Amino acid sequence: MNARRRILDDCFLHDRDRLRHDEAVALILQRLSPVAEPQPVATHRALGRILTEDIVAPRDVPAFANAAIDGYAVAHASLATGETRLPVVMRVTAGRTPARPLATGEAARIFTGAAMPQGADTCIMQEDVNIEGDDVVIPPGVKMGANTRKGGEDVKSGDTVVTAGTRLRPQELAAIASTGRDSIACARRLRVALISTGDEVVRPGNPLGSGQVYDSNHALLTGLMAAAGVESIDFGIQPDKREAVRLAVAKAAQEADVILTTGGASRGEADFIVETIQEMGSLHAWQIAVKPGRPLAMGQVGDTVFFGLPGNPVAAFITVLLYVQPMFARLQSAHWRPPRRFQVPSGFAIPKKKADRREFWRGWLEEREGRQVAMKFARDGSGLITGLTRAEGLIEVTEETTRVEPGDMVSFIPFGEFGL
Repeated sequence: MNARRRILDDCFLHDRDRLRHDEAVALILQRLSPVAEPQPVATHRALGRILTEDIVAPRDVPAFANAAIDGYAVAHASLATGETRLPVVMRVTAGRTPARPLATGEAARIFTGAAMPQGADTCIMQEDVNIEGDDVVIPPGVKMGANTRKGGEDVKSGDTVVTAGTRLRPQELAAIASTGRDSIACARRLRVALISTGDEVVRPGNPLGSGQVYDSNHALLTGLMAAAGVESIDFGIQPDKREAVRLAVAKAAQEADVILTTGGASRGEADFIVETIQEMGSLHAWQIAVKPGRPLAMGQVGDTVFFGLPGNPVAAFITVLLYVQPMFARLQSAHWRPPRRFQVPSGFAIPKKKADRREFWRGWLEEREGRQVAMKFARDGSGLITGLTRAEGLIEVTEETTRVEPGDMVSFIPFGEFGL
């Protein structure tokens, strides 16, 4: 880690008894500082990376006027009100410079992407003309500028093509490549240490002992980390032993930017994560008015951020989407756009919901009577993984809502809004 502190002590400290969802996200974005330094990355290998520089076009894109179709290039002034017969005096292919300017009263055979000859401003598709000897016969009604792409039509020289802080999709990579850039500055991938805890937890492939369960959270979090574009480091399952947990946390703090743990973050007699983080750094148990959302353990060891996630897989999954994802964005200097909510009618009824708490239910969209309605699972238990596999997104119900009737408008967040 750098000698200069990048994240201040007690960055997660606050003076509220119970945080609302929006307040928790705001604190994460406000209190954390970027830690992932820029590094050069080949443009074609930058998918999912966070851009750390503005990409400015050094030239117009396209750099010259060109044909959008295979056909014939002419000066619109050459066309009569009826049919027009013009001699074809040249052939222009993509990647070649036209031999000479095109005079009024002449036509050029041209192909998609080829530079328009000087003097030409309009193209006619080859399917729309007749060829008679060395002449092309053009029908009436051709519009000025038809089937041509102007120089700088897409991007002007000096325009910002992609801004710093953007998570790069194939679309942005294509736009950057169109400027000629083969290498760009991107934030280093975050290193995230994954620590499972508990004597009752066993990795798949091993036999189960009495009272033991398989570690589904490790597979869940590894997948979520890959989808988020970060590098996960597996620190295995740590037993319920104080020294083992302490050694794992100390090593993770040296090697990673973030530590994520599942389980062991309560204050039970055999849970040592809370105790270890408090001894080695600072920790705050955020009481968040969210369901699912037991107290979220958040803290730091030096410059390494700590998130203690719930042990139940559904709660861990939703916590990552709601709070870990914006944390990742902030640590990488990325733009954070809250997931979009789509208002749809409810196809279910909830006669009573606790006030002053925001709830996120697993659900899907279903067509009924010609419209999409939101449906939810009858059982909302945080340990029911099958609900995650069948769900298409989250149904968000605000703090002010105390009941839901069929037909009431609710917010639906597709998993695609979280990059899943």
